[in-house]
Amino acid sequence: MNRLQRALDTLVERIDTPAPIVLVDVMQDNIDRMQAFADQHNLDVRPHVKTHKCVEIGRRQVEAGAVGITAGNVGEAEVFAAAGFDDIFLAYPIWPAGTKGPRIRRLAESARLRVGVDNVAAIEALADAMGDEPDRLQVMVEVDCGARRSGAPPELAGDLALAARKRGLVPVGVFTYPGHGSSGRDARERAAQDQDAALTTAVRSLAGVGITAAVVSAGSTPTVEFATSSVITEIRPGEYVFCDLNNTRLGACTDDQIALFVAATVVSDWVPDQLILDAGTKALSREGSPELGYGGVAGTKAVLSKLNEYHGFLPLPDGDFRPSVGTVIPVVPNHVCPVVINFEELIVTDSTGTSLQRWPVDARGFLN
Repeated sequence: MNRLQRALDTLVERIDTPAPIVLVDVMQDNIDRMQAFADQHNLDVRPHVKTHKCVEIGRRQVEAGAVGITAGNVGEAEVFAAAGFDDIFLAYPIWPAGTKGPRIRRLAESARLRVGVDNVAAIEALADAMGDEPDRLQVMVEVDCGARRSGAPPELAGDLALAARKRGLVPVGVFTYPGHGSSGRDARERAAQDQDAALTTAVRSLAGVGITAAVVSAGSTPTVEFATSSVITEIRPGEYVFCDLNNTRLGACTDDQIALFVAATVVSDWVPDQLILDAGTKALSREGSPELGYGGVAGTKAVLSKLNEYHGFLPLPDGDFRPSVGTVIPVVPNHVCPVVINFEELIVTDSTGTSLQRWPVDARGFLN
């Protein structure tokens, strides 16, 4: 029997489905393994809390050696700052409109706050938001390394850092996101090489205007194995804490490193060779495709072929996997991050399933 199913079988009388189950021993191994990798390569770990949005897990990452955390938006940063986290990088090109300006200013008063910038207009707006204390806010220039998302051309990083310095902000380095490393196994290393080239160019660009890039920050879980260039000082993986099907397909983790799955119950079996589960998009999100599927049953070849809001369609593969109505099974999501935010709490156990805790998803719903 698959290890996830074994752990689940001991919990079925104590949980309602669908529910996110975290194997805390596997999760802790993932945290310790990433920290050991970083220590070996003289890198700082600044994990992205968007994956778990959970204060307890963030504390475990810092206790293992992380220098601080990465957040995806102001609200996320506020939740963790209120919980005592005092070194936060908001790795996003912030536009301080509405209430965000005063909120960023308050965050910078309570924690060492770094924010991402990739254009002069945002730099000007952030400086205005900081009032007469712009030097409280550190900025990191985001550069594009091929993901074609946000990020300035690497050769312009120095101009942006200089613009920030002239407005009194404190430019401390550069960062990028190699998102194009998620398109396949071979793409991981190529994206990491692109990342290295972009960061190297950006560091030189800062040096060209007399600014030292003290922090050179790289992501992500799929590419972190190759983020060992001498120019990189920091890594920002997120998904590694739980892992998921996408990362196993890419070779970025193994099946044994899966630390989160969704417990789902078979609720109907009228269609031949198909089961209906009580986990749809409200639990698993919409990550996937008809070709890839929308999550897989651990230890089997069964893959969800379609999701409605509360229904998961599970064609039965050839073989002995034929669970009956009422059976609770472990579904591993394609992408773990959007699954976590569907739940108010994580059901935390270990690989034996004997313990049970409930940890709140503290930053759930904080999207701005």
